Amino acid sequence: MTADQPMAIVLAAGKGTRMESDLPKVLFPACGKPMVHWVIDALRTAGVGRIVVVVGYQAERVQETLADRDVEFALQEQQLGTGHAVNMCRQQLAEQQGPVLVLAGDSPLVQVASLQDLLQRFERDRPACLLGTLHKDDPHGLGRIVRNAGQFAGIVEEKDATEQQRKITEVNMSTYVFEPRALEHALDRLSNNNRQGEYYLTDCPGILIGEGRPVAADPVLRPCEAMSVNTPDELRQVEAEMVRIGYTRSGGDRV
Repeated sequence: MTADQPMAIVLAAGKGTRMESDLPKVLFPACGKPMVHWVIDALRTAGVGRIVVVVGYQAERVQETLADRDVEFALQEQQLGTGHAVNMCRQQLAEQQGPVLVLAGDSPLVQVASLQDLLQRFERDRPACLLGTLHKDDPHGLGRIVRNAGQFAGIVEEKDATEQQRKITEVNMSTYVFEPRALEHALDRLSNNNRQGEYYLTDCPGILIGEGRPVAADPVLRPCEAMSVNTPDELRQVEAEMVRIGYTRSGGDRV
């Protein structure tokens, strides 16, 4: 693999406190295998050459589970936000010339076609950052994509949104493609000046657009990719959807 091939950073350091178990969230099984395996499979099928998995909570357990996968690891010893997690990959980023995908490791319904669409759009337009978004009939709880004359203008979290902004149905799903130097630049400028005292990757597009760098959002994600896993009940719903759209329990491919 070469440095100009797509690289992916998979965020897998969290505990998943609402899952009612001490098992790392990304290791909960969906259709017969840990969720993070589905994410890695989708990335490989989409043509991603290098995958860096950010581990933290029970890091050794996650690494053992992925021991037979051709992936690298970065350690986030303290969970100080998604931006902090990506910052743990600075060594790999420094070596990277091609696009950098960033996505969550607890998203077993990530679609190969969505990843390919994002990478193709990035290759065509060469923005500093491209967000993969989708339109959701009920966007409650999700960050809204704000546009100005059709162009991406920013992400507004629901708690900060005006009544008009809450009516926006295009939402951020924490799936990004970055130009590597632009990502490094934005990470250097992240602040933890917020209530949680954490560094958020969602601030990076705003930093870049504030400096006049091109940032775009493309609603290419499929409806199933809006399904999140935060509770055992949500995991059951995701697994039911995986079965419905044809994932095999034996692992790897859809039927």
